[in-house]
Amino acid sequence: MRISYNAPVILTFSLTCAAVLLYASVFGFEVVLWAFSVPGNTEPFRFFGLGSLRLVTHVIGHLGWTHMLANLTFVLLIGPILEEKHGSVPLLVMMILTAVATGTLNVLLFPTGLLGASGIVFMFILLISFTNIRDGEIPLTFLLVVLLFLVKETMSVLEKNSISEFAHIIGGLCGAVFGFVQRRGPSGGETPGPDPVGEIP
Repeated sequence: MRISYNAPVILTFSLTCAAVLLYASVFGFEVVLWAFSVPGNTEPFRFFGLGSLRLVTHVIGHLGWTHMLANLTFVLLIGPILEEKHGSVPLLVMMILTAVATGTLNVLLFPTGLLGASGIVFMFILLISFTNIRDGEIPLTFLLVVLLFLVKETMSVLEKNSISEFAHIIGGLCGAVFGFVQRRGPSGGETPGPDPVGEIP
């Protein structure tokens, strides 16, 4: 019996988040705010060098263990299923695109900074809801996930808190888009299922 590194993208992402937060807890959170967050539109921002990297790395930074554990619980629960279904490289690309989308729009539209993996989490939640979609059918579970997601985020917008519902919504939209694209396949048709296994005569 041995322990396997079964989901390299998800495990590496989670361990990196933990390592960054551990370093920040010991040496101070300046490194998190400097390298693992994006500023709002009230601060100057460079889209080259470190500035452009922060559009991706902001999903690694967290302000505390509660913040990180809340996100990684979902990442480690849902992520390995998605990595097995879609593959490590495609899932990594989807994570990077989601990070860039949430980071860029936050810099352009909002005065407050952004960090944390919540956008990735909501991308995962919407993406995994496509797992059971069959040809010509939309599962009720998918519709309920979307409905609950929209209701929760709409209610949260009305509350005063430090949570970026915008990142949740953009992450969820990314997950929905990726889900539809994956379902359609590269040629525009439905992604074929596994070949049936014939009976041995």
